[in-house]
Amino acid sequence: MSPESNVSLQMRNTLAVPANARHFITATTLSELRDGLAFARQHELPQLILGGGSNIVLSRDYDGVVIALNLRGVRVLSDDGETVLVSVAAGENWDAFVRYSLEQGWYGLENLSAIPGSVGAAPIQNIGAYGVELSSVLHAVVGVDLANDSERRLSAAECELSYRDSIFKQGLRDRFVITEVELALHRQSAVNLSYPALAVEVSADASPQEVAAAVRKVRGRKLPSPADLPNAGSFFKNPIISRAQADELQQSHPEMPLWPHGDACKLAAGWLVEQAGWRGVEHNGVGMYREQALVLINPGRCSGERILGFAADIQSSVQDRFGVTLEIEPRVY
Repeated sequence: MSPESNVSLQMRNTLAVPANARHFITATTLSELRDGLAFARQHELPQLILGGGSNIVLSRDYDGVVIALNLRGVRVLSDDGETVLVSVAAGENWDAFVRYSLEQGWYGLENLSAIPGSVGAAPIQNIGAYGVELSSVLHAVVGVDLANDSERRLSAAECELSYRDSIFKQGLRDRFVITEVELALHRQSAVNLSYPALAVEVSADASPQEVAAAVRKVRGRKLPSPADLPNAGSFFKNPIISRAQADELQQSHPEMPLWPHGDACKLAAGWLVEQAGWRGVEHNGVGMYREQALVLINPGRCSGERILGFAADIQSSVQDRFGVTLEIEPRVY
């Protein structure tokens, strides 16, 4: 396989960052993926596996091998009439699969409608929205272990999913390439309307299809399309702090939204950003979206370096005002 050289990635990341890849390979089969990985090893270069490009910040040109993973296919592994175990290739578009699952009468993903990106990226981030996370339906992942170039299957427990995190962002970061995701979906509808903004859109007996439509409606009001306004969705994680710190903050800010999170508390990062004065602020082509303070936008198609500098100013501002550290949600390269 002969990779392309000096390839622009601007149209391959939803922030529209103008960065180039030293080498670029498109993998539509496992064989092509292995060839790409072998090329990187042979030339002692790092590799970046690229899906939809919706959850990355390219801080500079990538001096390595970018492999666009375009593996396709959906297989039913088992169906006992209650639970359908489905294997989905990593290169499938996430939202297209959510739509397909609803058409097939497979339920559990409706709250995760309209999330950009590929299926293979979903476990890395443990994607979540409107009261549901991928962890609620993930059964296993299959992929290539880069340590020995062998196929490896990890159970959901072995993926170590937590809030916007997984083993693929920690111990196996850049050491494991997900090629398939196994999901345990339901034949019977059991919609989740725990998210307040969603509950007001539909009735308590809403169908999964109605919930999915409501999710799309709510997301459409809050989140701009990357095609119209470059962004990577939520740019900061909702911070998790101790109950003691949360109690102290609420004394000064009684209106501050928070939720229990195990023995700790989860804060609303968007609220913190807005209270620090950043909602709708734009500087040198980078800004925070006026309709949702958690969404960083890049209308100027600026560099990743400029984006990260702007984000650092917000982090510093929130830290100074609230004593809370905001963590960037997209992966930075």
